[in-house]
Amino acid sequence: MALCFTPQNHMMPVAAIAALHLLHLLAVTPVLHAATNVALPGCLSKCGEVSVPYPFGVGAGCYYEGFMLTCDETHSPPKLFLGNTSAVVLNISLHHGRLDIDNGIASLTGRNPYSMNWGVPLDDSIFALSSFWNNFFVMGCGFKFQVMLPDSENMIVMCNSSCLNGQPAVATDGTCSGVGCCEASLPGSSNMYSIKLDPLGAENGTTEQPFNASFVIAEKEWWNTNNHGMLLQKAVSDGLVTPWGIPGSAPPLQIKAGGKWNFRNLSCADARRSSDYGCLSSNSYCHDHWNGESSGYICRCKHGYEGNPYITNGCHADTHECTIGDKYPCFGDCINMDGSYNCVCPHGTSGNPKKPHGCIKDTEKFSGIGCGGCLVLLIFAVILLRQKLRARKAKKLRNFYFRKNRGLLLQQLVDKDIAEKMIFSLDEQEKATNTFDVDRKIGKGGHSTVYKGILSDQRVVAIKMSRRAIQSETDSFINEVAILSQVNDRNVVKLFGCCLETEVPLLVERLRIALEVARSLAYLHSAASISIVHRDIKATNILLDDNLTAKVSDFGASRGIPIDETRITTAIQGTFGYLDTECYNTRRLTEKSDVYSFGVMLVELLTREKPHIYMTAAGYSLVEQFLILHRQDKLSEILDPQVAKEGEEEARVVAEIAAMCVSSSGEDRPTMKQVEMRLEVLQSAATSIKNTKN
Repeated sequence: MALCFTPQNHMMPVAAIAALHLLHLLAVTPVLHAATNVALPGCLSKCGEVSVPYPFGVGAGCYYEGFMLTCDETHSPPKLFLGNTSAVVLNISLHHGRLDIDNGIASLTGRNPYSMNWGVPLDDSIFALSSFWNNFFVMGCGFKFQVMLPDSENMIVMCNSSCLNGQPAVATDGTCSGVGCCEASLPGSSNMYSIKLDPLGAENGTTEQPFNASFVIAEKEWWNTNNHGMLLQKAVSDGLVTPWGIPGSAPPLQIKAGGKWNFRNLSCADARRSSDYGCLSSNSYCHDHWNGESSGYICRCKHGYEGNPYITNGCHADTHECTIGDKYPCFGDCINMDGSYNCVCPHGTSGNPKKPHGCIKDTEKFSGIGCGGCLVLLIFAVILLRQKLRARKAKKLRNFYFRKNRGLLLQQLVDKDIAEKMIFSLDEQEKATNTFDVDRKIGKGGHSTVYKGILSDQRVVAIKMSRRAIQSETDSFINEVAILSQVNDRNVVKLFGCCLETEVPLLVERLRIALEVARSLAYLHSAASISIVHRDIKATNILLDDNLTAKVSDFGASRGIPIDETRITTAIQGTFGYLDTECYNTRRLTEKSDVYSFGVMLVELLTREKPHIYMTAAGYSLVEQFLILHRQDKLSEILDPQVAKEGEEEARVVAEIAAMCVSSSGEDRPTMKQVEMRLEVLQSAATSIKNTKN
């Protein structure tokens, strides 16, 4: 069955080209129902085993332009051909716009390269072989096979097939992987392809033997199903395909290739406005379709209808779905409707009637619902019981910590009535801080985190929570509670109470108005019932309220010094950069240790540098660099430009005070009371100058 080839090499004395039908090793069964594909009245509706639906047709007046078929009744059974070509039609699908053909086979032998065009001579706007469904299968060996579209050399697909010693020239096991057979995809959906065959080694002149090649365009699924590929290879290997024909005793084999077709190369929108719109049946609709080569449209019957949409009233008024159980399953009561059907469960049952045993009696359903409801209630009861057990365990744990922490606190507090009034519950603290929301965090130290809280009486407080649950941290917390309970000064944060219901105690500190850190420390050193050394004065332990008023905070490291003593020996504690160098070397704690730390804080205010991270290239700390520049009268090199601009003289005085406070010897440092007085004088002078300018 020669489709069409146009030789482009005129020197082919050895080669013979044949397009032939193979022996009938198996047949391709058409997949069409005559009842659903209707021809025009008086026209042939079937040729052999293949239905002929309009717009296809055999004979004058029976087909639409471009869809002519030929029925050759000299064969048994009769064969249907595409127009006047040798392509045999195997199946026509109206709904999917598909056309399956027997594409034939071509054979070439020789030593010289060959070029040709090979395909089906039909209008590309109507029909095209699908590159998605089909491949080239080239049987034989000793060649390089190339294929491209005739009007484009941009897309070239190729494959090689080599011959191995001792192996037959054609593979016979159904494989097509480069030995005795090779496979190449179609470069695009089309009706015609440019083929080129070269002997292996021709490019370097090392051709060893003549090549032989037999190639087909076949559907990939067909090749890999029911050993079709292997049977075709054996037929070629056994010489059933020769340059001179096929032995007459063998029946033909049909090779299936899939193509797509369009009724017209118009979109549905344009087709509806045209005078020759193809969807003539009232129960049909237009479907935009791409045949792989060009866009167009096909017609389909509406859902629930069958027939031919290209003929007036061609789509049957209704398909009786209830009588076609395999296509329209229904295991309940089936009700036929116009264009569709309805499947419902019988009375007294419910479920899915389209599935076997899908309809269940309502009593069984209610029983299942009851069991499901009981299961839900049981799960709910288990969850509720678990929550109550957890709450009970948490309550016991809170009571345990309450007793433990309360005992430690009361050991250091003289007035037990005051202690009782200062105790807050954990629920109150969680509510005040929105469960210790990270957005409420206003500070963080080495031992604790400070949160902003709002009590039920709308008091704004700071809530300090220790981060570690070890005994030393608990002792530090109790120490801070004990110290702050004895302090009542407006310059020091006021202690309102504490929570003892967790393993890590909580500290509640009132954000009150205060004047200056120096005045606060002076009070702690001299005005309190015992002299209190803070031991950890630094910027992060100074809280600021909405009015930017300073409040001394974090007394976890504080120590009390009896009135009759001036110093005590203790372990080193404080923050790097603020830590008193003399205390660090001698381990002797005095009030001057706070003076040193306060001086460092003044240096920080003057320079806007962080003492714990500042380091010069020469290795000097912030305090050392400050003292060096102060002695050299070069403070402008380290002072914050804004500070120097707004008050150069005041900055110089503060620098003098800071230099005295950070003196290496405690005896050379002033007391906090002296510092307070110097700063008050400076503040008064600065205020007077400001008022005079105003």
